[in-house]
Formats: sequence, C-alpha cells, structure tokens
Amino acid sequence: MPRSGAEARRRLQQAALELYRERGFERTTTAEIAARAGLNERTYFRHFPDKREVLFDGEADLRAELKQEVAGAPEGLQPLEILLRAFRKAARILEENRPFSEPRLEIIAATPALRERELAKHAAVTDTLAEALRERGVPDRLAALAAQTGWATFHQAAQAWIDDPSDGLEAHLRRAFEDLRALSAGWG
Repeated sequence: MPRSGAEARRRLQQAALELYRERGFERTTTAEIAARAGLNERTYFRHFPDKREVLFDGEADLRAELKQEVAGAPEGLQPLEILLRAFRKAARILEENRPFSEPRLEIIAATPALRERELAKHAAVTDTLAEALRERGVPDRLAALAAQTGWATFHQAAQAWIDDPSDGLEAHLRRAFEDLRALSAGWG
C-alpha cells in the first residue's frame, strides 16, 4: 500500500495513463485504474471525483502558481512580459513532468470528452490570469485579451516542445512569444 496520499495519486495517474493508452479512455473504468495501481476504487474516488480528473490533477496548483508569479512580477513590465515570466515557471514544472505530460496530451487530443474538460480548465486558467493582471492595474479588456493571447501562445510553445523536444520548453516559449511580438509589430 502507498504510504502517502501523494504516492497513491501518482500511482493512480500512472495506471490511468497506461490503461487509456492501451484501451482508450471510454473503455477504461475507475475500478480498472485502481486495480492497476494496486488500490481499491474507493481510494480512487478519495483522490479524483471522476475518471477525467485523473489527467487534470494539479490544475488548481498551476493556477495558484501562475497568479503568484503574475503578482510578484517587477513593476513596469507590459502584460505579456508578465505572463511570459509566469509561463516560464509553468514550463519548468511541465519539463519536470514530461513523462506524464506528453502521453497525457496525446490522450486528451484523441478523446472528445477530455478535450472538452481541457477547454474548461483552460478557461479557468485564463480567468485567473486576467484577474491577476487586473489586480496589477491592467484595464479589464486588456487583461482578458492578454490572458487569452498569452495562454494560447503558451499552448503553441508546449505543442512545439512535444513535437521537437531537442530544445527545452522555455526555448519554445521564448520563440512563441517572439513570434507573437513579430505578428503584432507588423500590424498597423
């Protein structure tokens, strides 16, 4: 038996990844995930409310971390610069968890129910980022636009990193934000 809740969560996540890859999301039950992890289904539901959430664990922590990074950014930075600093922190977390992140993204991409859940999670992240920017004095409409644009740019970088892991995620993130600057500078 796992000695900690964190260990049980990790085992459940790993078991879910394996089973979703082998059988697909729709054909996998929470009981099968728990059994693969060497746990019972009750333990599964103590950690995750449904079989989708096992792939989204940590999203609330990510939002809190991003909000803290936005709040702690130096004064005088533009909103997208602030977000880039915050996303660099998230990039380090994703890189540390690449063995989970990469197959997770593949499973989500192949499963409509998971893509829908991911969109809801992304909306929560952009709302958090926009609120954090507003708390720094960024006007509402600019905060919302920066949060949505920044999050889309972060996702572009993450996909580039999955496709080409020869560079770290931070390098892909820097390039994606440079591309965003070039796109907006050429307009007008």
